Amino acid sequence: MALSPLNQRRWRNFKANRRAFWSLWIFAVLFGLSLGAELIANDKPLLVSFKGEYYTPFLQFYPETAFGGDFQTEAAYRDPEVQCLIVAQGAEACWDDPQGVIAQAKTGAVDGQPVVPGWILWAPIPYSYNTINDLGGAAPSAPDAQHWLGTDDTARDVLARVIYGFRLSISFALIVTALTSIIGIAAGAVQGYFGGWVDLTFQRVIEIWGATPSLYIIIIVGAIWQMSFWLLIGLMVLFGWTSLIGVVRAEFLRARNFEYVRAARALGVPDRVIMVRHVLPNAMVATLTMLPFLVTGTIGTLAALDFLGFGLPASAPSLGELTQQAKDNLQAPWLAFTAFTTFALMLSLLVFIFEGVRDAFDPRKTFR
Repeated sequence: MALSPLNQRRWRNFKANRRAFWSLWIFAVLFGLSLGAELIANDKPLLVSFKGEYYTPFLQFYPETAFGGDFQTEAAYRDPEVQCLIVAQGAEACWDDPQGVIAQAKTGAVDGQPVVPGWILWAPIPYSYNTINDLGGAAPSAPDAQHWLGTDDTARDVLARVIYGFRLSISFALIVTALTSIIGIAAGAVQGYFGGWVDLTFQRVIEIWGATPSLYIIIIVGAIWQMSFWLLIGLMVLFGWTSLIGVVRAEFLRARNFEYVRAARALGVPDRVIMVRHVLPNAMVATLTMLPFLVTGTIGTLAALDFLGFGLPASAPSLGELTQQAKDNLQAPWLAFTAFTTFALMLSLLVFIFEGVRDAFDPRKTFR
């Protein structure tokens, strides 16, 4: 679908801002990779070949009996015995000498019987964000060939948690920002366009609501109920929808008496059409100016709550929890370095992108 001339000009202005344009590409690549985190970091195989059939353990549940085992529980693919059953096509000798049987199966025979060996395709990082690794030593452990960013104090791979945590933080921030923006823009538009008693009533409600100590309420709710992803989103939206009302209200109060708005009203154009088509575009520049602060503020709030222990559950791949571990384990500087680098890169890219979007929507700015 072709863009309108106005949107084409905005896209040209955005591309002319090289910092914003390249930040968008870098962020798109990083976020796209994080969306496929299960394909990059997973403690379950991506694909298994067993007796001529293919299995996708990272997507489906397979009991151990599906590979010739004895239990109906999910196969523990990291156990040598289960790996031996897959490679050696369910040979019973796997329970006695799994490594030896695997070596025999790769040669094409087990105990003199010909075998077409099966195989296991692992993710590049064979650990998920909640995989507890057997380090053979104390945790946290320093970066090495197996754990590129080391492990945390519960022996979980830091790189896997960063990949999943990046996706969690960005998704959380975008969802909260989108919901609060929709509610805030709608409320500010109604308040500024109609004015009068509508404006006065809204202002009193906002004053009361804004005086509510939202952080304390979130902490209290987290202490009473088990916090979840969507519950925390609901609480953030409940107390964050007033962020954009001020700028949107001011723009609508200013624009509602413009000549073209009065002419449209005199011609009988419905108020909702005037608000959306004629007045809202003028308020978008001021609104977009606030979006970087909303996104970065939401990420910071999530990290702060997780750092204090009142955010998402401890098992969740939270960057705030990684920061808390860095504070508790000063002898493991790789934790602090990883947390700082991740936050700095993520927030910088988002700020640069939204700066470019703001300038692209500003009709007074033209880039060459």
